[in-house]
Amino acid sequence: MASLSTWCRYIRHKLEYSFSLSWKSYKRGLISDRELYDTVWKNVFQGKLTYLHWNKGEAMAPTIGEQASTLLVRKIPIADPTRVFLGDVIVLKDPDNSENHLVRRLAATEGYEMVSKDEKDEPFVLEKDQCWVLADNDKLKPKEAKDSRLFGPVSMTDIVGRVIYSLRTAVDHGPVLNSHYSMRKDSSLLEIELDVNDMMKNHKA
Repeated sequence: MASLSTWCRYIRHKLEYSFSLSWKSYKRGLISDRELYDTVWKNVFQGKLTYLHWNKGEAMAPTIGEQASTLLVRKIPIADPTRVFLGDVIVLKDPDNSENHLVRRLAATEGYEMVSKDEKDEPFVLEKDQCWVLADNDKLKPKEAKDSRLFGPVSMTDIVGRVIYSLRTAVDHGPVLNSHYSMRKDSSLLEIELDVNDMMKNHKA
């Protein structure tokens, strides 16, 4: 059973998430001033901070199994360098088809200079709200890995979540190695929202 301090951290994360989500709706004109705070509290008491995502492919091996894996993903309503960090395994919209999602590792964010191994390519600096994502599997060629080496920088707004737990089989599962900051931030979510049995029920072998 989670401790009181864990619950306090978890509730703080729920408040932060709820405010970010509500503020996003407010800025889009979807809710009024009067509805803003009601929506914040509604989001606090309803729903979870995580969801399950099914992933297949060898791009993120060995971090995530080459076969099908069920992933526990922390929702990120507004992605910026204060919410996702270098080294995080993230879920983002596929640049070629926004209805699909890719799981990749965040390798660089705005302000980083990108230098290619190919001397013909000119170095460039990632612009505001841009990021660079890479597959973990070094054995794959860029076209096979389908990451920023193929499609270039992507917008931070395309990031929808961070992978915090991976289940390959009933006996092969565990937390995903993210940045130190993220693993510390996500620890209370794992204690309260992680349900391995539920993940196993939803797992597609």
